[in-house]
Amino acid sequence: MNTPRSFRAEAIVLNHRDWGEADRLVTLYTRQRGKIRAVAKGARKPRSRKGGHLQPFTQITVQLARARGPFIITQVETLEAYLSLGDDLKLTGNASYLVELLDRFSYDEEESNAALFRLLSDSLSRLARGDDFWVVVRYYEMHLLNYLGFRPQLFECANCGEEIKAEDQSFSAAQGGVLCPNCKSDQSSVRPIKVEVLKYLRHFQRSSYAEARHADPNPKIRAEVENLMQFYLTYLLERGLNSPRFMREVGRK
Repeated sequence: MNTPRSFRAEAIVLNHRDWGEADRLVTLYTRQRGKIRAVAKGARKPRSRKGGHLQPFTQITVQLARARGPFIITQVETLEAYLSLGDDLKLTGNASYLVELLDRFSYDEEESNAALFRLLSDSLSRLARGDDFWVVVRYYEMHLLNYLGFRPQLFECANCGEEIKAEDQSFSAAQGGVLCPNCKSDQSSVRPIKVEVLKYLRHFQRSSYAEARHADPNPKIRAEVENLMQFYLTYLLERGLNSPRFMREVGRK
């Protein structure tokens, strides 16, 4: 990518880690250039003006300078801190899951994807204002997959193309969608999917958020929808995610 030596971007902080003696390496998802890693010089010093702006989930404007390694953050300003996301462990866990998913599916300095940036920003706002986090997360998962090119096939058989009827079926992670009874297999990448679970997956896939937020399945169906999405996402990523484990621990308390 032909990137100028210095540029300004709108970004959301995905995560950070210590870098050297006093610096911080920050992973950002920017509206203009996708995912970027950048160093905030001196951010861990007690009097640093940058450190407070670079906490996970924070939406910022940032001035970045090209260096031989990661970019260098020269200026940063907070647009939205989403402070409530750090005050409640369940909100923290769900926000962490949103940013981890995007981080795992993204590569450094890909082409910009303003739709993905907007999806993350909107989803963090929805969590922060107190929307049903199960709905926020399921909607985010489904539309993240859409934007990334992994949209699951839910209306026609992923193998033969026949229309999927409103009855219990099978879901193939390898083939990226539902299988009709004639194409059902016992491969490890295939799981059963109940008609109620399929109904809610379809609802999230084809609805606006205003429509999707009315979904209110019972706890058993919520768990089954979540488990199926985790099965598919884990297959695509070829490994598990860290934040769901944290969320399960929080849920036990």
